[in-house]
Formats: sequence, structure tokens, C-alpha cells
Amino acid sequence: MPRRSASSSTSLERAWSSTVVDGPERAASRAMLHAVGFAREDFAKSQVGIASTWSQVTPCNIHLDQLAVSVALGVHAAGAKPLVFNTITVSDGISMGSEGMKYSLVSREVIADSIETVVGCEGLDGVVAVGGCDKNMPGCLIALARLNRPAVFVYGGTILPGDFHGKPVDVVSVFEAVGQHAAGKISDEQLAGLEAVAIPGAGSCGGMYTANTMASAIEALGMSLPNSSAQAAVSKEKTVDCEAAGQAVVELIRKGIRPRDIMTRKAFENAITVVIALGGSTNAVLHLLAMAHAADVKLSIDDFTRIGRKVPVLADLKPSGRYVMAELVRIGGTVPLMKMLLDQGLLHGDCLTVTGRTMAQNLKNAPSYPKGQDVVRGFDNPIKKNSHLVVLYGNLAPGGAVAKISGKEGLVFRGKAICYNSEEAALQAILKGTVKAGHVVVIRYEGPKGGPGMREMLSPTSAIMGRGLGKEVALITDGRFSGGSHGFVIGHVTPEAYDGGPLAVVKNGDAITIDADTRQITVELSATELKKRLKAWKQPRPRYTRGVLAKYARTVSTASLGAVTDLS
Repeated sequence: MPRRSASSSTSLERAWSSTVVDGPERAASRAMLHAVGFAREDFAKSQVGIASTWSQVTPCNIHLDQLAVSVALGVHAAGAKPLVFNTITVSDGISMGSEGMKYSLVSREVIADSIETVVGCEGLDGVVAVGGCDKNMPGCLIALARLNRPAVFVYGGTILPGDFHGKPVDVVSVFEAVGQHAAGKISDEQLAGLEAVAIPGAGSCGGMYTANTMASAIEALGMSLPNSSAQAAVSKEKTVDCEAAGQAVVELIRKGIRPRDIMTRKAFENAITVVIALGGSTNAVLHLLAMAHAADVKLSIDDFTRIGRKVPVLADLKPSGRYVMAELVRIGGTVPLMKMLLDQGLLHGDCLTVTGRTMAQNLKNAPSYPKGQDVVRGFDNPIKKNSHLVVLYGNLAPGGAVAKISGKEGLVFRGKAICYNSEEAALQAILKGTVKAGHVVVIRYEGPKGGPGMREMLSPTSAIMGRGLGKEVALITDGRFSGGSHGFVIGHVTPEAYDGGPLAVVKNGDAITIDADTRQITVELSATELKKRLKAWKQPRPRYTRGVLAKYARTVSTASLGAVTDLS
């Protein structure tokens, strides 16, 4: 949306709300607002919308209503008028592996559209968005970029780990336990005991899964206050962060600083750098592309390769590492890591942030991590010397695919395809023992259009790990992965099978090679044979013809473009 010009500080501070509440002809609007708590003097203040993604459907978001209240207190203390409103959220962890998971990525667009709708309709001068789960965070940022009104994002915070027989556990522990149970390694009673304690309260899933990845990326982007991404959900620090965000957005309004002043190409490069250093989720590729599209910033999957060649993985965090996010919080959070990256010349220090200062200014007096900690390593001893996010091309993925290769599973895998046309069919085959060492599990028709909705494959990947096949089985899909997935997994295969991508015509027994060194994913078929199979292929009928999933399937772009629904 275009920036409005302002002839005075008053018009700058009330660039949108003045058109809604000023003048005799707006008396009816003021009357409505009196009923929601406006006093006469409030009409002369900036109006700040607080977009809360609170709901009771997931522990990630169950506390966000109280955080929104803290943001409102900060807005009020800074002299502006807060108005809290809600949008939806869904739970990936609960819906994972079911038909309901098809709505997960769709919810990102619904959230973005709804925030844009409320702020645009109500004439709000600024926005603080409060998110706490995988899709509502990029959904919030997409909306803030589209609106381009002064804005701050607040992360709801990470959950603390559960305790099972003295060992820290989380939701991925439960998913992997399902595979262990299927293999006869744990009993019904052990599984029930684990599920009862794995998630002890409010907050987002505790490893460097998608929620913590995106929170860290948004902070590195400059759209959150320092260390907002590395605080426990239920903590004094998070309450202070919320109040400070409320005050910060009012200052941004007064200075006329907008999201697109902050969300520049260099800022997105900073976000990618931090995601890599933390060993973050493959979903960051999808979401950062979509956020950049909303901000009118040119970003491509190849930028992840370019940046990844020089940025190491430094954090030893789950799912492939040892520690949960709470341990990173304990040693100082993300700020010391970003200072390390800045000092190494890997961050752009001149990028503006929501503090009104540059990244370098924010980090000038940042502390170092305490001596003796091993959660974050130094540049002389990285977990991996370059990125774990590997973009692959080849005759199976002419438009690209995204792999998460920690190095622990090896860099090259060659095996025989075993193909399934849905996640459910693949999961049952894994649990029953049909999938064996040397297989490349192909799960297709799960892309943005074909699913529709591009489901995450946490259930199959966790079942593979639980059955002890993490190094012996690979999995490729036109769907995507939870941040909790690990092993030899490749997603976002483009073109997707529903669009006639080569994945659609792979047959059981075809030899597939995945090579992270050469960044290739290939099926060992001649060009003639592949062309013959594709010519004989027929597109399946849409799985949905009405409703939100059908609308999504008709409008969504490919994964390589961020699976956006407003491509122009």
C-alpha cells in the first residue's frame, strides 16, 4: 500500500485514523468507538491495532491473550490508543498426519488476509502482531508488509521441555515414539506416559523447529525487538518484551518508519544467515520467500544456496542436535549469536530495525556467550561448515527442491523408489515394515495444489527415525516438512506431481540418487523414457472442488515461489 504524505507530526501520527474519526461527518464512527472504551481525548491519539493469534486449540498460542494485554499497556503508556483484535490459528502438532493438516499452510494466507482486512478497514495507524506458532508468524509478517504501516512483531515464546524419566522431551519425542512403538521397542504404557508429560504448558515447540526458526528469522529481519525470539513463553522477560513492543510501535509511528523501510533485501539476507547458523527449519525457505514477495523484495531459492556457501551451522539444537530452545535462552538467546555473525562480516549491520536503530547499533554492546557452553559453537568448530539447507535440482526437480542435510545422515543417498500417492499410505507402510533399508520413499500429490495445502511429513519422517532407519531410508515429496523432521529428507519438489512434475511418473524400483555435494536429485531414467511417461500421465481430479481448500488450490503458486496466493 502506498505511503501517505503528512503535512505535520499530527497527520503523521494519525495518517489513517484521522480519516475515520475526524470531523462532524464522522460522528457515527466516534459513537461506535465510545462504546468500545474511547474517551473524547482518545480520538486525538494514534490508534494501534494489536493482532493476537490467541486460541485454545494449541499450547503455542494459549497465553497470547495475556501477552496482547501487555502490549496494549505499552501502547497506552506511550500515549496511543490500543485496540486488540483476534485472528485464527491452527495446530500443526495436533493435525499432523491427518486430512486436517491440509489447512495448515492455508492458514498462513487466511491470517495475513484477516489482519490486512481489519487494519485496512478500521484505519489503524500502526500494528503489533503477536504470534506463537508455525504459520501465524509468517502470516503476520505478510500482512505487515502488505499494509506497510508502522509495525512490530512479538513472538509468544518457546515452551519449556517436558521431563520423562529424567530426560528432556518434546512433541517430536512423541512422534518418534510412535515409530518405536510400532517396532515393538516401547510399550503402550511407556507411550502413554511420554505423551502425558512431553508438553508441560504454554509456548511453541521447544527445538529449532519452525516456530523458533521463524521467530529468530523475524528478529534478524529487524521486525522484532532484540531477543524477542529467545524468551520463554511464560516469563517476566516476555511480558517486558510485549510492553516494550507496544511502546516501540508508537515511536515508529512518530518517526514514520514503515515495515518496507526495514524489510529490505539485505534484511532478508540477514534472516537467511541466522536461520542457517541456528540449523533452522526448511519451512523458512517457503515463508521467507512469501514474506519477501509481500514486501516487494526479489528473493529466490538460489539466494539460500549463495548465502549458505559461506555461513556455517553453529547451534547444536534439536531436531538433529542435542539442545532445546530453552538452553539457548539460558545462555543469552539470539543476540550474542548475531553479534558473532556481525563481527565475522556475515550480517549487514546497516539494516534498520524496529528499535529505530540499525542492526549494528543494536548489537554494539551485546554480550558474548558464557565460557564453557556448547549450545552454540565457534567458527573454528562448527556443526557444519556450510548450510544444512540445500537446494537441489535435477530431472526429478527441474524447478528445485529443498533438503535438510545436517551431515550426520551423509551427503549422498542412492536407493530404489517405493511410491505412495498420499502421506497416510506412506505412514502405514513405514509402520508395518513395508519400507526397508535402501528405499527412497516417494510421497506425491501432496504439493500446494495437489494436496492441496502442502502437508508436513513429520509423521512419516518420525516413524522412519523411530524404526531406526534414519540413515538407511530417504524420503522425497512435493509436500514439506515440519521443523522437527530430520534424516535424509527432501521436500518442496517442483513442479509438483499434480502439475505434471516428474515425481508423478516415478515407479516402484526406479533408482534415485540424492547428492548434496553436487546439489542434484535424479531418477535414473533416460530423457526419452521420462518424456514417454509424462506424455501418458493424466492429471488426477481435484480432491476438493468447493471451500477454502479449493480456492487455495486454484490460486496458489509453486513452492519455489513461496506458495503465495497473490502472485502477479
